Amino acid sequence: MTAKQYTLIGPDGEQVRSAVPGTLGGNRRLKIYGSLDCRSAIGSLPTGYAKHRVFFADEATAIAAGYRPCATCMQEEYRTWVEEAMRTGLL
Repeated sequence: MTAKQYTLIGPDGEQVRSAVPGTLGGNRRLKIYGSLDCRSAIGSLPTGYAKHRVFFADEATAIAAGYRPCATCMQEEYRTWVEEAMRTGLL
């Protein structure tokens, strides 16, 4: 019997196979990551969000792949990201 495999996004932004499911979800088009139970992401599922959904092993991988924290479910991380982006001129 073959072990279940999950498709995650690696630090280079490319898909990788994993025997362990992701701990964070994201939106490939918007380059946002957040918790798997984010109310904003779940609320967007009926609008076609699922076709843009990606998964990450951890936060460091999501950041390395160029994704930013969700403002809804990761408020503190998002505030830190905004402060850093403003300091470095990205916003």
